[in-house]
Amino acid sequence: MHVKNILKVAFKSILKSRMRSLLTALGIIIGVAAVVVMVAIGDGAQQQVENQIASLGSNLIVITPGISMSGGVSRGMGSFNRFTFDDVQKIKDEAIYINGVSPLVRSGGQIIGGVGNWFTQVQGVSADYLNIRSWKLASGEFFTERDVMARQKVCLLGSEVAKNLFPNDDPIGQQVRIRNVPFKIIGVLKEKGQTSVGTSNDDIILAPSRTVHERLSGGRFISSIQVSALTPAQIPRAKEELRRIMREAHKLGQGEEDDFTIQDQADLAEAATETSKILTILLGSVAGVSLIVGGIGIMN
Repeated sequence: MHVKNILKVAFKSILKSRMRSLLTALGIIIGVAAVVVMVAIGDGAQQQVENQIASLGSNLIVITPGISMSGGVSRGMGSFNRFTFDDVQKIKDEAIYINGVSPLVRSGGQIIGGVGNWFTQVQGVSADYLNIRSWKLASGEFFTERDVMARQKVCLLGSEVAKNLFPNDDPIGQQVRIRNVPFKIIGVLKEKGQTSVGTSNDDIILAPSRTVHERLSGGRFISSIQVSALTPAQIPRAKEELRRIMREAHKLGQGEEDDFTIQDQADLAEAATETSKILTILLGSVAGVSLIVGGIGIMN
């Protein structure tokens, strides 16, 4: 009977202050939902980060222009520290703890061919790129270093690009136009899936770095240099070696700070984890405020 009276009083109180009760309930619901979403997104993001970092290549080292800041983010320093093909060649000639090096030249735009057109990114790379990234071919072949030096207009399609432009045909041997420049398709990349931020690894075209640099990007700078260490155990030595080579290439004197950033998989994972932590904190704040508002409503 006592419980019955309590429920009766509570029900009358809710009916008497319907709006306040509704807002209180809404605050609690939003707070609890935010907590659930926060945990789910945090776990999912962490798993995505781990999968994405693993897919980059087990011994990957990335060199980017600029000084390393908190969270592994690089701060650019102006035009004087842009990477050149001479930097790449110096690494190739002098580094002994690596088994592959590739510049990364970015471009993109409308791709015309097959059944229509498609907007995607184009990356100019070296013949070592597939080994550095542990990427396999679905069909065809990759270009050679001779193709790179000869500025050959050949390319490989990511699986998503191939499906959209050539849904019913074999693209090998056919032609696409990238920014109105004709390229012969010599291969299709094996599917890699999504990146840690939800974009597709497979919505891409790879072409020789010097071709992209001169024909598509207007001679713009190299975005990054990607390197593969001999073994995971050799990564620290490889990073030290790369730092020495890059400092010599950029003529940095004693006491001058690096004008580049060198990161391995652990560094990249740390930077991505920092981003997911910030997202978790923001969601946690929303959940906390909602629960506090709901609690105040109940106390009143």
